Amino acid sequence: MKTVTLGKTGITTPQNAFGALPVQRVDMPTAVHLLRKAYAGGMTFFDTARAYSDSEEKLGEAFAGMRDKIYIASKTMATTPEQLEQDLDTTLRNLRTDYVDIYQLHMASQCYAPGDGTGLYEAMQKAKRQGKIRHIGITAHKIGVAEEIVQSGLYETLQFPFSYLATDRDIALVRACEQAGMGFIAMKGLSGGLLTNAAACMAFMSDYPVLPIWGIQRESELDQWLGFFEKPAVMTPALQAVIEADRRELASDFCRGCGYCAPCTVGIVIHQCARMSQMIRRSPSAAWLSEKWQAEMSKIPNCIECGACLQRCPYELNIPVLLRKNWEDYQNILAGKARV
Repeated sequence: MKTVTLGKTGITTPQNAFGALPVQRVDMPTAVHLLRKAYAGGMTFFDTARAYSDSEEKLGEAFAGMRDKIYIASKTMATTPEQLEQDLDTTLRNLRTDYVDIYQLHMASQCYAPGDGTGLYEAMQKAKRQGKIRHIGITAHKIGVAEEIVQSGLYETLQFPFSYLATDRDIALVRACEQAGMGFIAMKGLSGGLLTNAAACMAFMSDYPVLPIWGIQRESELDQWLGFFEKPAVMTPALQAVIEADRRELASDFCRGCGYCAPCTVGIVIHQCARMSQMIRRSPSAAWLSEKWQAEMSKIPNCIECGACLQRCPYELNIPVLLRKNWEDYQNILAGKARV
């Protein structure tokens, strides 16, 4: 397994890290088992966030008494210095530690800088002086914001979506981080679950100076990633063919399933309904054709195009159009199933 150093932070870790958003969906014993097994299997970097309900508490339970053996990154969606300080103190209590290795401004809509009037960057600097955080990071979803962040030279790490569906501009962002001595943490390496070939995803990441954080909820998923410690994924013609096929299919705008568009004015489960076509074709379809999901999809014609989801989508997708396309395709799939 390759290691990666996150820029000037000096944090060096296997290029195979644990994204702890999904552990909020399992109970405490299951989460603790997964986290401890991940560490025992070779993972040393764990990424969580204040916004991930009880994810931080589960990390705190799993790693109590072994803080010096792992790296923990967390995040805040604070909009004021006071809220940031409160979030950080809560995070430290949850994690049962007195410091976080990397503290990140979560899903930033701008490059927060000293003197911008928000006070957020100054609050991060204060927390670093106090020893509560060791490195200042930031996460973004919009490429323009991410590019501005790198150019600013203010942050030690950037977390940004990166997978083998990356554009040339995304790859240039990775290279810019490398040149700036800035660590690149790659989120959404599976593009919201649409990419299903773990070896292809891992082999792609190994060609770049990035740290992928794989969202893990099930032991079978964890075993898959831990397997690469024993047998590293290497790019082969067969894996390259998988990547090229997926790029052809998913090259246009598609929903990554992040859920930041919610809530919908008329109750549509946007982050699933707007990518239903891909999910049916790329994973076992029976669950997606159930009565439950037929009922959820039937809400799409109720869309009033209020624009709320458009303002919240970090990828600036035309969500009403995506929903309509998926609804039409879903009806055709159901009709074909009925004929069979």
